[in-house]
Amino acid sequence: MNTVITLMSALSDPTRLGALLLLADGKERCVCKLMEHLNATQSRMSRHMGVLKQAGLVVDRRDAQWVRYRLNPALAPSTKAIIKAVVAAAAASEDIVGKVA
Repeated sequence: MNTVITLMSALSDPTRLGALLLLADGKERCVCKLMEHLNATQSRMSRHMGVLKQAGLVVDRRDAQWVRYRLNPALAPSTKAIIKAVVAAAAASEDIVGKVA
């Protein structure tokens, strides 16, 4: 149960949810692209990505001056199911899709 609470808490912020939607395709993204798509400053984006990383949802790697993020490939099947449901629900919501597109 605690894992679900941590997961839902991590996804409760629109910027973090938007980042997850951008990473949902499994591709790696530079933090600069996440910042651009989500209209976030570097410090704000880093803080939000730290929350997603701490929740175990994303992994990162340093690439010169930038950090690249992707979904954690070792996610538990139950977590993957929750993410799939969240992505599907977000895709049906014009509010969120419009901010990420």
